[in-house]
Amino acid sequence: MTKKVLLAAPRGYCAGVDRAVITVEKALALYGAPIYVRKQIVHNRHVVQTLEAKGAIFVEETDEVPEGATVVFSAHGVSPAVHASAASRNLKTIDATCPLVTKVHNEVKRFAAEDLQILLIGHQGHEEVEGTAGEAPDNVIIIDGVDDIKNLEIPENQKIAWLSQTTLSVDETLVTVAALKEKFPNLMDPPSDDICYATQNRQAAIKQIAARTELVIVVGSVNSSNSVRLVEVAKEYGAKAAYLVDFASEVKDEWFNGVETVGVTSGASVPEELVEQVLTDLASRGFDDVEVITAMEERLQFAIPQELRRDIKKAEQA
Repeated sequence: MTKKVLLAAPRGYCAGVDRAVITVEKALALYGAPIYVRKQIVHNRHVVQTLEAKGAIFVEETDEVPEGATVVFSAHGVSPAVHASAASRNLKTIDATCPLVTKVHNEVKRFAAEDLQILLIGHQGHEEVEGTAGEAPDNVIIIDGVDDIKNLEIPENQKIAWLSQTTLSVDETLVTVAALKEKFPNLMDPPSDDICYATQNRQAAIKQIAARTELVIVVGSVNSSNSVRLVEVAKEYGAKAAYLVDFASEVKDEWFNGVETVGVTSGASVPEELVEQVLTDLASRGFDDVEVITAMEERLQFAIPQELRRDIKKAEQA
């Protein structure tokens, strides 16, 4: 039997993740260790462990950071209350929020200023959702799937709009929006799509691959929303089985019974070296014929945060 790997492209790091990781690395190089980071800089175990080894200290909240120290805010974004807490402790802050998340924060602020009720489609408790909702907590209701719509009551004369977490399943979000519009025909759309380009592109790539495979392996962490979505999308679009792994060592022998074609992809916070390790593991099992399936090319890059750029420039001039 011919054993084949279909490797999705694009996969792995998106521009926002790349920017956030580089931000912590450059902050460590410029200011020296330790650099504090609120929450995981991106949702990936390997990335966090690698940065910890270089001197990053990850904390849950700003009150764990010593007064006057430097703290980096993660790619997922923070609420104004977190900025205020950091200021009260005289912390030097570097905001590594993904610019695409910042866009949604700005949409919340604009809608709230117009006194709209905002329905934020996203996962309860996810850092990005907490940060976004925190921009206008009195105006935001979180909708975590269609079930949250049944008992939702909003006065008829109230203007309402929907926004979404950037890392959701495109298909699932459209289903939720359709259900919202059925209940609230006057529901306004966001000025532009909130689901990030990288999330959409990675889902588009796995959709092209899934039906041609018996098994899909997604490299990513369990707390990475976009990685978890890739497993779900793979199953929805025809893969007989799909699993999420952080490392090649988690790939199990029993997954390969009767398997001729394996699909491989990775979430937007996953370094390519982890995918390479999975491909090496697959090659050792006889799956050494790798075909890259490209859904689209990605060229977007984001500059590192302005406050860090400024300090690097000062250091170079000194």
